[in-house]
Amino acid sequence: MLISCTAYQDGTKLAEVTVGQIPEYLHRPKCFVWVALQDPAPAELAEFQKAFDLHALAVEDALVGHQRPKVEEYGDSLFAVLHLVEPAGADYHVGELAIFVGPNYVLTVRSRAQKGLAEVRARCEREPKLLRQGAGFVLYAIIDAVVDRYFPLLDDLEGELDGIEQRIFAPEGAPRVNIEALYALKQRLTVMKHAVAPLLEGVSNLTGGRVPVLCVKLTEYFRDIYDHLRRLNQTADSIRETIATAISVNLSFITLQENETMKRLAAYAALLAIPTMIAGIYGMNFEHMPELKWHYGYAASLLFMGAIDVLLYFRFKKAKWL
Repeated sequence: MLISCTAYQDGTKLAEVTVGQIPEYLHRPKCFVWVALQDPAPAELAEFQKAFDLHALAVEDALVGHQRPKVEEYGDSLFAVLHLVEPAGADYHVGELAIFVGPNYVLTVRSRAQKGLAEVRARCEREPKLLRQGAGFVLYAIIDAVVDRYFPLLDDLEGELDGIEQRIFAPEGAPRVNIEALYALKQRLTVMKHAVAPLLEGVSNLTGGRVPVLCVKLTEYFRDIYDHLRRLNQTADSIRETIATAISVNLSFITLQENETMKRLAAYAALLAIPTMIAGIYGMNFEHMPELKWHYGYAASLLFMGAIDVLLYFRFKKAKWL
């Protein structure tokens, strides 16, 4: 579906154009066409492939989808893939944004994602001096906007992790619930890691070494994105390490709770063992046993068993087994 098709010249918006009018604007000096598509059909994307002379391999990646984030160079054009991570209840929904950039065009193909890039277009139109840099600046603005969306998601993961850590050490903590929450958090963190880490490598190619022609005058801007991605990647690594530690601590608490339960069971078993032993001895019904004929034997045996249990109880209590 076509969202917009707009021509810009020397940093100024000219007009909304049709697909048939695109060739007319591509040959104008300092002019480029910015097209936005959402979940396009193959035939629709084929129209723009012909209009912009897009590389067949890049078009195939955009159509098939499920690509890892990357930035690739095809002659004098660039092809980038970004992951659009959107909260969906207790999970994340991952869409894709494919970006085709040439000297005189920008084509974005958004797939399986709800939130668009209207704010990016508005930002570019508010900054005509930067928009004069052409399609390369639009590429920067799009990547920058997508990367900025990652920060609140990682902040939420950090906040959720802090809450789980507090529950781990709470007296009424539920270890099984904590383990499930930690693993769910780890799965969402993995989604973020898959969105950030590969893109870090791709953007690094736009900041140093042999920089593509489209980005030569914008290296400091892409370096800023690289710094943001590196900070995100470090935060993700820190959260992952903390999750691993929290899982280990939670499992240790489970072991401690099991040990406490075993100690209590052992203590109660000991309290029952002494009376059981004495009753078992006198239940053997031998004819010649002490105190069998004693008038106070029954009461004395009960008193003795009770006294032993009381003594053991306080000993276990002092040892914190009960």
